Amino acid sequence: MSDTIYPAESIYNLIPREEEKTMKAPRYMSKFREQVKLEKQSNKAPNKSMGPAKVDVPLPQKYLLKHSKEPKLPEKKPFKYEDDELHYKPPVPARTDKPLMGLHTNKNFIKTNAVENIMAVPKKPQPAYTDTKKGDKQPLENSGLVPKYIKKKDYGQTPEYLLQRREEVRKAQEEYDSYVKERMKEGAMKQLSGEERFKILQALKKNWDDLHHQYQGLSVVIDTAPKKYRKERLEQEMKQLERDIDMIERHKTIYISNN
Repeated sequence: MSDTIYPAESIYNLIPREEEKTMKAPRYMSKFREQVKLEKQSNKAPNKSMGPAKVDVPLPQKYLLKHSKEPKLPEKKPFKYEDDELHYKPPVPARTDKPLMGLHTNKNFIKTNAVENIMAVPKKPQPAYTDTKKGDKQPLENSGLVPKYIKKKDYGQTPEYLLQRREEVRKAQEEYDSYVKERMKEGAMKQLSGEERFKILQALKKNWDDLHHQYQGLSVVIDTAPKKYRKERLEQEMKQLERDIDMIERHKTIYISNN
């Protein structure tokens, strides 16, 4: 049936229409329903919540007496201190008793102590430092002012890490020297002599002097692009020459590759 709403005086209302019945969804039934019923019946016992049906009745002779449920105190005993034995003093010995004495000696303890004190070396005062205006003293040993390091076992010896580093540097230098010798034998590398090195160094310095002379002759006012470009070019060339001169002066041995 369509959802069209007709007015009350429409001819279509004369046509009988079938009533639509709304179908409800089936009620949910758990698949464990029967199992729950069986477990409930099997665990159910008669009078489970009310206790047993028959209870033993107490005898008439065992009726509740007065004060029968009150706590019973222990029996009274004469008071006695637990440490009486510690405070007990033995009796005074009689005149006839002869107490046992230790070993007898003829040493004069007074004279011996006097001699020991006279011959004893006076104690040296403990070194201390004062760290406050009130005169508070602290032990000098823990202040950091005492050179404790000179008492170490390895004092004056080269540390282990420096020895290891020297060994690594020595091995690296040996590998480099062997590599240079092999390259020189193959003819792919040669070493600059002292005369050649001196000539190259003098030529670099002369080039730097020429560029510096040109740089000093530049105009004071750099107001055009060509002047600015020339100044920057001279500065770059002078810096490069300075780096080359510094490298040659720092290294006495220089190798040149023939490739």
